[in-house]
Amino acid sequence: MRKKAIEITKVMSLRGPNIWTYRPALEAWVDIGELEDYPSNKIPGFYERLTAMLPGLAEHRCGVGEPGGFLLRLREGTWPAHIMEHVMIELQNLAGMQTGFGKARETSKRGVYKLVVRARHERVSRAALQVARDLVMAAINDDPFDVPAAVTPLRAMADSVCLGPSTACIVDAASERQIPSTRLNDGNLVQLGYGIHQRRIWTAETDRTPAISESISSDKDLTKTLLRSCGVPVPEGRAVESPADAWEAAQDIGLPVVVKPTDGNHGRGVATNLTTQEQIEAAYEVAINEGSEVLVEKFIPGHEHRVLVVGGKVVACARGEIVTITGDGRSTVAELIETQVNTDPRRGDEEEFPMDKVVLERDHVIRLEINRQGFAADSVPPAGREIVVQRTGNMAFDITEQVHPDVAAIASLAARVVGLDIAGIDLVTEDISRPLEETGGAIVEINAGPGLLMHLKPVNAAPRPVGEAIVEHLFGPTENGRIPVVGLCGSHGTALAARLIARLLHLNGSFVGLAGSEGLYLNQRQVEKNDSDNWESGRRVLLNKSVDAAVIENNCRTILSEGLAYDRCQVGVVTSLDPAATLPEFDINDAEQLAKVMRTQVDVVLEDGAAVLNAADANVAALAPLCDGEVVFYGVQPDLPQLQQHLAAGGRAVFMRDGLIVLARGAQEEVLSDGLPVPDGATDDLPVQLEGMVVAAAAAWALSLPVELIRSGIETFADELTSQRRARAQKRT
Repeated sequence: MRKKAIEITKVMSLRGPNIWTYRPALEAWVDIGELEDYPSNKIPGFYERLTAMLPGLAEHRCGVGEPGGFLLRLREGTWPAHIMEHVMIELQNLAGMQTGFGKARETSKRGVYKLVVRARHERVSRAALQVARDLVMAAINDDPFDVPAAVTPLRAMADSVCLGPSTACIVDAASERQIPSTRLNDGNLVQLGYGIHQRRIWTAETDRTPAISESISSDKDLTKTLLRSCGVPVPEGRAVESPADAWEAAQDIGLPVVVKPTDGNHGRGVATNLTTQEQIEAAYEVAINEGSEVLVEKFIPGHEHRVLVVGGKVVACARGEIVTITGDGRSTVAELIETQVNTDPRRGDEEEFPMDKVVLERDHVIRLEINRQGFAADSVPPAGREIVVQRTGNMAFDITEQVHPDVAAIASLAARVVGLDIAGIDLVTEDISRPLEETGGAIVEINAGPGLLMHLKPVNAAPRPVGEAIVEHLFGPTENGRIPVVGLCGSHGTALAARLIARLLHLNGSFVGLAGSEGLYLNQRQVEKNDSDNWESGRRVLLNKSVDAAVIENNCRTILSEGLAYDRCQVGVVTSLDPAATLPEFDINDAEQLAKVMRTQVDVVLEDGAAVLNAADANVAALAPLCDGEVVFYGVQPDLPQLQQHLAAGGRAVFMRDGLIVLARGAQEEVLSDGLPVPDGATDDLPVQLEGMVVAAAAAWALSLPVELIRSGIETFADELTSQRRARAQKRT
């Protein structure tokens, strides 16, 4: 009997740390209906059909912890939501978007599950979710399913929306150093770090790459003029205005010559080793179609090299290869290119391939090169005849260790002359292990925003750590791009505490961004009055280049539906947990489940940071062992058992005694105020205000703010609350 379809009832994009993982994820609620009665071991042939469709499932570890773990679960019997989780992971892997994390958990409603999978890009993950549902149903019902046809659009989508390999390697290197990253558009513009300490990259360009220098590098004639003036060897040449002028320039310079566009890139329109008027005039027509002007310069014999300079240092060097084909007496030139060149696994049309495929129809220079040797695309070369197809590009061989120090110094000088912090220096020499003055070599071009793939996927060596070099260029050895971030979560009391923490940071000289339930504030100025304790508002604070400290409130709904706006924080505050509070729309029905939500705030505290926890709330205090950093307990009463145990162990705590706020570390105490630091008058909101001041004092102390500043800030804040209360009372009378 055919089974009913699995229904996807809800999908949420968790764009930051959440209850499941530190990383962005996609959470889907799926209703498997009557399939709750049919685990995988009760569906005849299901195991065989599914594993035939997706052989890669054999590598999934699942709960067993080793390859084959998921297949073991599949044989023993598991349910469709769990199977969908692993199918979705495998589909993303097949699409080139590597994924490993996933979970499937039952809800309180029979047959309904929460399915969560790591989502590097939401759009691809959403599409993979739908395909996973269809594939699992096909395997259940023994229907045909074309896996390659389903994966092809996923791969195309991943290629179009995910970061390119050059940008990704920089982001990965930043992640290794715990530097947070934020993608700013659908392309390769990425922010590394937060607030005032952020840096930006766009592929291999940075916010230190001057626009003027980029423009200079795109003008090859101007670049040569500047380099020559500083003693950098460059080939003789000049800009030309017509085919006839190109031939005249070639005669003046001396044959052979190179003809290329003055403002081209990636080797497009570049013809080398030209020796006749016909070749030069034909090359001019090709070059002028690729740029605004044409340059004729002396041909430098030797190998083409790409030297990558980052921050004035040579970090990688690749050597190009001349591409040839050999006739077999039967195949045309076009056919030989397909069988002898384009079958190279290093070649492809996607960005992940270090070399492009040779396509005669779109490359005029290659056709010109072949024609020079007396052949055309449909010619059949005799057996054994070697034909040069391409002389430039094809950087595939890493030779970084062979670069002579003098050559490295010249390359570094060339980058400085143009003004590029990251530069791809193209130079030609017969032997890069010798100085250029000995080989007659020269620098022929300088490129801004150079591609990094040739250094990441060399044919003869391990990848070069070019991403690490760029991150080291942007951030010093002890820098991580972070600003102090204070995150607050709790059933009550977070708004006042957030506002006071922001004030204390402001008094300490920081430009503070505050995103909370009372609005969005920048440097104590309210810029949004609406509720701003959400992912979008928190992210706005962290993107602001003026902000050097952030305070962000997080309610439980935000954590469950969006995730946190930051990856880690310096201080994480959890104020309280209302045991009667429930969030049935998220299937959160008791205090234990709510505590797991609030745990997220503690999970993201940095190792050198601190969690500020309410010692009076047992559910909150129980989160202490989960913190990677220090724990600072607080309480309005000094005799709380959890607080006293913490102090006995030498920990820090903040509490009130006789109306005074006390900072304590072990047996050492410091009274924060010489007078009553609380607003006068007995009102219903007084306990909340008192607790808010204690929380703020604890958070400020955890941030290492001066005690005198904390004291002054809280006293003035208490005075303001008193003045506000008196003003309200007078208004009522």
